[in-house]
Amino acid sequence: MIWLTWRQFRTQAVAVCGGLAALAVVLAITGPKLAHDYAAGISSCGDRDGCRSFTDQFYNDHVPPYFGVVAIVMVVPAIIGLFWGAPLITREIEAGTHQLVWNQTVTRTRWLAVKLGVTGLVAIAAAGLGSLAVTWWSAPIDQAAAGEFPRLSPLMFDARGIAPMAYAAFAFALGVAAGSLIRRTLPAIAVTLAAFAIAQVVMPLWVRPNLITPVQVDTAITAANLDGVKLGNGGTVRGMEVAIDRPGAWIIANETVRAGRVVDSLPAMAADCMPQAPERADPADRQACFTGLADLGYRQRVAYQPADRFWALQLYETAIFAGLTVLLAGVSFWRVRRLS
Repeated sequence: MIWLTWRQFRTQAVAVCGGLAALAVVLAITGPKLAHDYAAGISSCGDRDGCRSFTDQFYNDHVPPYFGVVAIVMVVPAIIGLFWGAPLITREIEAGTHQLVWNQTVTRTRWLAVKLGVTGLVAIAAAGLGSLAVTWWSAPIDQAAAGEFPRLSPLMFDARGIAPMAYAAFAFALGVAAGSLIRRTLPAIAVTLAAFAIAQVVMPLWVRPNLITPVQVDTAITAANLDGVKLGNGGTVRGMEVAIDRPGAWIIANETVRAGRVVDSLPAMAADCMPQAPERADPADRQACFTGLADLGYRQRVAYQPADRFWALQLYETAIFAGLTVLLAGVSFWRVRRLS
């Protein structure tokens, strides 16, 4: 049974694993030089401003390959779900071979258990190895990009740690469940793609930020911490954004509040708080703006997940997707027992 399962999906496995192997070779060749260049630059950058300038330039020089390998790690689970999971049962049904297979000595439950076990384990291993290789290669760029794209940010989080393995298992089980219910390959692939995409949007936007209660700080708005201004129609100021000294933190909310409530507009004087060109700047007027906002009770509320919660959030999210995987596998077993 294991041998038969391998023969049936070996083409898909060789395609995905071969692609990951080629990626690993490229990363292994270029990774040491990347790490050396970063280490050499940091050791010779001098003061804080010089190091900041170096890390910004280092990050900008490597943006295309950096996001390219992130995209690869993120797309592997989807490919597994679409081309390993969805056809697993539908291929047998469309070819009519399920009638022969399910009337042999091997029960339907055992048949599906072996297929899920063998293919699922290979899927998890492929996603895990891909994530491990990319995480190792990207480490220097991750450090350079920590201020703009910390590990906890939605894009980076999905391609780091153990989460990609959970996504692969979920996508595979989702594809199998869709195929068992729909019984046609192409519609099952379409449903799998849509459902997986929805899950990948819902999780970082609404679920992950609240898996652990975010840390919340209220701070005064000052010239030193002002990081951005939210403008509305006609150039009116809708709110502010401030920077906080929390390296690697994932900022979830950055809102201007007054009397504990989020505001949707600020007084006209708030326009004077915006940085101006040096030749037109009046530091006294700008400082008066910040003082005026403080006197009127305006403050900034920032909610964030600290950098040291990365692995805790990885474990929580992996557990959620593992639970969904088990549930979808149960649906597949239930459906296979009732297929004619």
